[in-house]
Amino acid sequence: MGDEKKSKPAGVWPTVKPFVNGGASGMLATCVIQPIDMVKVRIQLGQGSAGHVTSTMFKNEGITAFYKGLSAGLLRQATYTTARLGSFRILTNKAIEANDGKPLPLYQKALCGLTAGAIGATVGSPADLALIRMQADATLPAAQRRNYTNAFHALYRIVSDEGVLALWKGAGPTVVRAMALNMGMLASYDQSVEFFKDSLGFGEAATVLGASTVSGFFAAACSLPFDYVKTQIQKMQPDAEGKFPFNGSLDCALKTFKSGGPFKFYTGFPVYCVRIAPHVMMTWIFLNQIQKLEKSVGL
Repeated sequence: MGDEKKSKPAGVWPTVKPFVNGGASGMLATCVIQPIDMVKVRIQLGQGSAGHVTSTMFKNEGITAFYKGLSAGLLRQATYTTARLGSFRILTNKAIEANDGKPLPLYQKALCGLTAGAIGATVGSPADLALIRMQADATLPAAQRRNYTNAFHALYRIVSDEGVLALWKGAGPTVVRAMALNMGMLASYDQSVEFFKDSLGFGEAATVLGASTVSGFFAAACSLPFDYVKTQIQKMQPDAEGKFPFNGSLDCALKTFKSGGPFKFYTGFPVYCVRIAPHVMMTWIFLNQIQKLEKSVGL
């Protein structure tokens, strides 16, 4: 550990590198996953099965409908994923130093994941709100559609029409959902890397692929109930009397449980899992490749 500390490069780059790498890998993954994410949101909004939603979108709105909200998705990754992956790596590195260089136990990785998720969600909540609204806009009656043209137009309109604090509407469930997702995603990934590499002797490619798959499953299983509530809160509209259907995330959760039972929270789980797992896998794969490229050029 002493030699490692001496060989650490000085300057700003070693500090910001985990954030830059995390954001870049998340944005690349989003470009591939956006169509699946779009279908997932429509399913959660009650438009039918994955097959029905896909065929209806393609028939009525064309191929571009699957990429609606991509600008918001990229902005979300540039904020949310940059903050969560960067802060997770900083936190785990500090914890490892405090642990005399020994691997962290799972509960410490989980705590780092929870903290990183909260940080990332707080930073990325405005872009997340813009993404949800842009994806849900076509499901609203024509008179109620917001018709945002891109993520920055959405943010401008939200601030102009509803005030700055509206950018964090639904931030409570967003932060809770992110904490659950990152606890499952980040802690399980690091733990799986150790298992596949050290216990099973897998090579680098197989380790990244296997750990990413495990990470994606646990991220989906831990976060979908919170994601469902978050989506319902962020897309709700007032009725003719100005009343919203839910008073908050807890009220939404209770009404959802009462009307549909616990499995209602897992509406769209197959599509959500298919969306989360590949995104997680590609994020880690892209991150691994970015790190390799940096090493090859001496960064």
